[in-house]
Amino acid sequence: QKRKLLHEYNVKNDRTVVAEKEKDMAKEKKLVEAITSMEEDFAQWYTDVVKKAELIDYSAVKGCMIIKPDGYAIWENIQHELDRRFKETGVENVYMPMFIPESLLEKEKDHVEGFAPEVAWVTYGGLNQLPERLCVRPTSETLFCDFYKNLIQSYRDLPKVYNQWCSVVRWEKETRPFLRSREFLWQEGHTAHATAEEAQARTIQMLNLYADFCEEVLAIPVIKGQKTDKEKFAGAVATYTIESLMHDGKALQSGTSHNFGDGFAKAFGVQYTDKDNKLQYVHQTSWGMTTRLIGAIIMVHGDDSGLVLPPRIAPVQAMVIPIQQYKDGVMDAAKSVCERLGKVCRAKLDDSDKSPGWKFSEQEMRGIPVRIECGPKDIENGQAVICRRDTREKYVVSFEELAAKVQEVLDKGEAYIQKIHASNDAIPGEEISAKIARMEQIVEQIFQRAEEHPEIIPDLKKMMDYYLPMTVKLLDAYEEMDRQPIQGETIRSSKKEIEDTLDTLNEAFAKLLDSVFQDTAWDVSSDISVLHTMLAQEGLTGNDFSKKQL
Repeated sequence: QKRKLLHEYNVKNDRTVVAEKEKDMAKEKKLVEAITSMEEDFAQWYTDVVKKAELIDYSAVKGCMIIKPDGYAIWENIQHELDRRFKETGVENVYMPMFIPESLLEKEKDHVEGFAPEVAWVTYGGLNQLPERLCVRPTSETLFCDFYKNLIQSYRDLPKVYNQWCSVVRWEKETRPFLRSREFLWQEGHTAHATAEEAQARTIQMLNLYADFCEEVLAIPVIKGQKTDKEKFAGAVATYTIESLMHDGKALQSGTSHNFGDGFAKAFGVQYTDKDNKLQYVHQTSWGMTTRLIGAIIMVHGDDSGLVLPPRIAPVQAMVIPIQQYKDGVMDAAKSVCERLGKVCRAKLDDSDKSPGWKFSEQEMRGIPVRIECGPKDIENGQAVICRRDTREKYVVSFEELAAKVQEVLDKGEAYIQKIHASNDAIPGEEISAKIARMEQIVEQIFQRAEEHPEIIPDLKKMMDYYLPMTVKLLDAYEEMDRQPIQGETIRSSKKEIEDTLDTLNEAFAKLLDSVFQDTAWDVSSDISVLHTMLAQEGLTGNDFSKKQL
């Protein structure tokens, strides 16, 4: 009788444990299941990520968004880095009014015609109708020109190199978070110069600054170019742009730099006395970047698990997650780790009562570059486990080396992101691009499995130490050969050999992926066998199900 009671207790306890595990697993999957696959519907995937990563919320004002703390923190980091680079080139920050009188807006004909369909108008002040309509700024060229005409009198007053950080309003018909909204945040630079040559030099200087920022900080490769006359900014002589390639194969305008010539100066009477005491019109430029950059980051780096943030603009660069946090010493150790990391990066401790699996999923969803796992066994061994978001690669590091290792991982992660996207961008062939894309998918699945089952990480050593570095080396060689203007027999043969090798690597990685599921397959087979035996012993097989209940 005692043995029977003990057996019943164990069975009940096992079922409770299984139920709790299934409950936790369901919670952990919930975040990812809420994201539509980008292959299935890229537009919906984008919207899901923006919402589930808690970057924005929708507001009562149609076409406008609420930027939540994580979304705004990304913008702040972008702003800080851009502002630093601006000031290194002599830029000064100012702030202009948000309202523009209609008469001022109409002074430059092409400009007003270009923006008229998007302008929002203020016609009342309190209860009184205004004598003149005021537009809510869609851009501030007219305000800067009105300012410059009084500020600039002599060649000694030039150049003027000003910038403002603000919001603008454009009454868009169709809106999408970050990419196109009726109000958005941006910076707009406005400069005035004595000569056309100086204005053109500043125009190109800022274009290059934008390109360097995107590639070095956001890890987004860009193409620089000049827009057609039909596409250029209303009132500009020339508009230059940087375009970035999204996951869906479409280009996104990520920053623009305009040369206005002296057109605006003539419309607004912005003149100066030169060294020969003659009146001249100034030559102007304008350049801007917006919160659209956050949309670009999502669409370039994100995956089906959520955001993948470049470390330099991530609000939280390292998340410390305690395992079995209610056991003695675990939370204290995790706090100590977080304090150490705080000296080299933006670190945070997740001390919520959610399960570790849920925390892992949430960290992935939010795109936090590095996760540090710390449990009782780790504490006993004086170490922690570091996991990268971009590759899901894991490292075991001693507490003493942790801060230095995290910094190293952040640097490697950023370099890896830049390299993989640069390779995809640089190699135009559809066939080889498909092979690279398949490789990324397989490798990502391997690391997802390793994250769930760290015990398989030693089996990935050759892949990490040899196969992946060799793959990058082959892609570098392919890029170099592909750039050659004359594709001789030797180059064609070498490229074909690399393409065939990528097939071999993909097959090998696919087999590795299959092998890391082998233990699970054995466990499932064993469980099924035991289940059949237990059901038979209880007389619950076949027709017996109609007689008894579980």
